[in-house]
Amino acid sequence: MENKQQSNGMMKENNGVKKKVNWSGSLILASLTGAFGSSFLYGYNLSVVNAPAGYIKKFYNETWERRYGFSVDEGTLTLLWSITVSIFAIGGLVGAIIVTPIVKFFVRKCTLVLNNVFAVAAALLMSLSLLAGSFEMLILGRIIMGVDAGISLSALPMYLSEISPKEIRGSLGQVTAIFICIGVFTGQVLGLPEIFGQESRWPFLFGAIIVPSLIQVVILPFLPESPRYLLLEKHDRSKAEKAFQRFLGKDDVSHEIEEVLAESRVQRNTKLVSIVQLLRTRAVRWQIVTVVVTMGCYQLCGLNAIWYYTNNIFSESGINHETIPYVTLSTGAVETLAAVFSGLVIERLGRRPLLIGGFGLMIVFFAVLTVSLTLQSSVHWLPYLSIFCILAIIASFCIGPGGIPFVLTGEFFQQSQRPAAFMIAGTVNWLSNFAVGLLFPFIQKALIICRKKTKMSNSGFSWPEFPEMLFFKWPPYKAGIKIEGDAFKS
Repeated sequence: MENKQQSNGMMKENNGVKKKVNWSGSLILASLTGAFGSSFLYGYNLSVVNAPAGYIKKFYNETWERRYGFSVDEGTLTLLWSITVSIFAIGGLVGAIIVTPIVKFFVRKCTLVLNNVFAVAAALLMSLSLLAGSFEMLILGRIIMGVDAGISLSALPMYLSEISPKEIRGSLGQVTAIFICIGVFTGQVLGLPEIFGQESRWPFLFGAIIVPSLIQVVILPFLPESPRYLLLEKHDRSKAEKAFQRFLGKDDVSHEIEEVLAESRVQRNTKLVSIVQLLRTRAVRWQIVTVVVTMGCYQLCGLNAIWYYTNNIFSESGINHETIPYVTLSTGAVETLAAVFSGLVIERLGRRPLLIGGFGLMIVFFAVLTVSLTLQSSVHWLPYLSIFCILAIIASFCIGPGGIPFVLTGEFFQQSQRPAAFMIAGTVNWLSNFAVGLLFPFIQKALIICRKKTKMSNSGFSWPEFPEMLFFKWPPYKAGIKIEGDAFKS
């Protein structure tokens, strides 16, 4: 009995130590700094084009008129604006494709630091486009900013998954999603008419991109590189031990070193695999399917269309024009709170319940939104129900589907497979993003015409129900999943 009490006391003591170790200052600083200069900028650039859309279109028209002597027609203007919005995803696709050789050559942390060159260059191009009278500079800046986002959205989850203890890997992985949400919200706040949402100030919205980049460049170089990378790929045990000690906040890291070395012995003769080699590996077939489906649905469920064209969507929903910027602000706030909630519960509930629950709730609220938008012209209070449904859809997305795809990609694959896996995930992510950004305005116009003729709604353009059947079996339910995705073998 006494031994049992002593054992329980030791377990409690160890648990207390574990909590202290898991959230060391270096670990928190690395995750926050890494995310602030990476996923934050991705989220910011999703929403930043929404508020000044009218002013930028006017700038396009004035530039066109000055060059060619006549105003641009509505169809061409819509196309130019769609390209401006969606070209960000093409840059992201380029970044996702080139991230593997960059990460291999510059390693994880240095990749994040050097990636800020793209962000600063993009910020200068976009913020100076009005002064130069060149809308091409804005479009080029969006492409370059996309390259930055494409690299960072692969390198950051890779870095976070390799520096975090497995007990909190899911929660720390959610930092990527949380900072995307904070970035979206920040873009909405700065886009208010009282700040930069004015005709003479909209270039400052793009110039602000420099601030997170500079903060990351100043802080991140003083933090350790991924200890798993140092041990598995550089074979530098001394530096790996020091990195583990800083990230875990303790001196004795022999257990962690042995864990990684055990993986190293399994993969001793394994080099970094290519995409083709990964696709041919039967052992990771379902991991690849799961990542592709989650990443595809991450974009195709329609959330980015809301960020790109929020004001237009609310205007079509019958919301008062003066109220729209503040209603839009509520979407970013709800998204951020939901993402934080997801980060707090992901290790308790597991990945699969959050994915199924999130997509399931989105189906319900999209259905209600479709009905409310169809009938709102005849019932005066239905626009408020439409707003509620949009906020509920955003919250449902951020609880699970919004961040888990990035966590899964880092967890499901071995060290040698991870860069190729992130390249596949990034390619699916950015191609889907491009399709949504480019096609949504044209689809919305077509649906508006159709709605006027047939009294139908123009909402519900999303496919959140598609992954439901897959997620009832995959990914594994348990929290604290091994980084190599061994749960698929059970």
